[in-house]
Amino acid sequence: MIDLRLLRTDPDGVRVGLARRHKPAVVALLDEAIGIDERLRELTSARDSLRAEVNELSRQVGTHKRNGDEDQAAAAAEQSRQLGDAEREMAARFDEVSEELRQLMLVIPNIPHPDAPDGASDTDNPLCEGPVMPEGFAEHQRVPHWETATALGILDSERATKISGAMFTMQRGAGATLARALCQFALDRNSDAFEEIRPPSLVLTSTLTATGHLPKFADDAFAIERDDLWCIPTAEVPLTSIYSGEVLDVTELPIRMMAFTPSFRREAGSAGRDTRGMLRSHEFDKVEILALATAEQAPDLLTEMVGRAVALMQALGLPYRVIEICTGDMGQSHHRSFDVEVYAPGCDQWLEVSSVSWFGDYQARRANIRYKARDESGTPKKGTELVHTLNGSALAVPRVWAAIIENFRQVDGSVRIPEALWPYMRGIQQIGP
Repeated sequence: MIDLRLLRTDPDGVRVGLARRHKPAVVALLDEAIGIDERLRELTSARDSLRAEVNELSRQVGTHKRNGDEDQAAAAAEQSRQLGDAEREMAARFDEVSEELRQLMLVIPNIPHPDAPDGASDTDNPLCEGPVMPEGFAEHQRVPHWETATALGILDSERATKISGAMFTMQRGAGATLARALCQFALDRNSDAFEEIRPPSLVLTSTLTATGHLPKFADDAFAIERDDLWCIPTAEVPLTSIYSGEVLDVTELPIRMMAFTPSFRREAGSAGRDTRGMLRSHEFDKVEILALATAEQAPDLLTEMVGRAVALMQALGLPYRVIEICTGDMGQSHHRSFDVEVYAPGCDQWLEVSSVSWFGDYQARRANIRYKARDESGTPKKGTELVHTLNGSALAVPRVWAAIIENFRQVDGSVRIPEALWPYMRGIQQIGP
């Protein structure tokens, strides 16, 4: 969440920053939060005054008793009791208003970075790199991947639906091998700098709240209500909270982690939209990269992580482009964000295959991840600071899988496997009928 102290000291600056998201409802939420915070501070002042009076009366009771004035002591004790009851009521009201403010702050989005491009929707997202495309596509590449994959027997959506319902997919044979190969390929390509983690796929409500997925995106998540657990929508969720509630030393930063996990998304409201084949499903595999850093380290890490996602698409030989997400199209937690997209000629679509984002200290404030800074002599500074978090999809299987099937489809209907994946394919270099 955004810094409450900043909201108090520079409300106009926060309002201007959030206005760049081009969503009037966000500014309205901010104004509501400012009003609640003012009430909270009034309650704090009144509560503290009552506590001071109670403490003073308690002191007077002791003084009167020492002086042998029992009547005065009893009167002061009675007044102290009455004020104590009022103080407890005031404290309960304080807790109610404090929780009301917290719940509101949880849904107020992050302030965009000053360098993030201004815009109202995805049509305003500027192109940063590419498109890197071949001169043209042959007619045999203009076949949707679900037709090719079904004909080759490597995608069995019908039986996946029989097993689990709509919007689940199932790869078979060389198709399943290709999905696994993509994940191992992405892990290997990032193992030079990122520690591999295998986190749990189920997390607590507090863990999902830390990244900003709750409470706003509850409808898009799969919940196991009996156990207060949620299926992770991305490995970003457990990786971010590994150090929640901890104080790191600045010498440990940046901390780089990566994970291959299943991801679960209900895709609420997506019925009838990109639901054929592998483009949108409730469960899919993904390799995520994530970093905890100082504010100074974050910009270079963002550039590096975008470059890593791009390098994977280049190694696979897929047509790609990079766009920067404008302020009106940003996710709730995003401070600055880039998308890597690949072109699928059979679908005739640009498919987002990686979103790399810098969150500032927005997530770390929720998760309470801090670090101890040091001065030039190496002496620890007083107090702590919040880390900055960054994450990105190194490789999400479904759309890359689909793009490979379409881009590398041959005249005879077979699919050539990109050479970068050969070491992971058990000798398969081409998937034939």
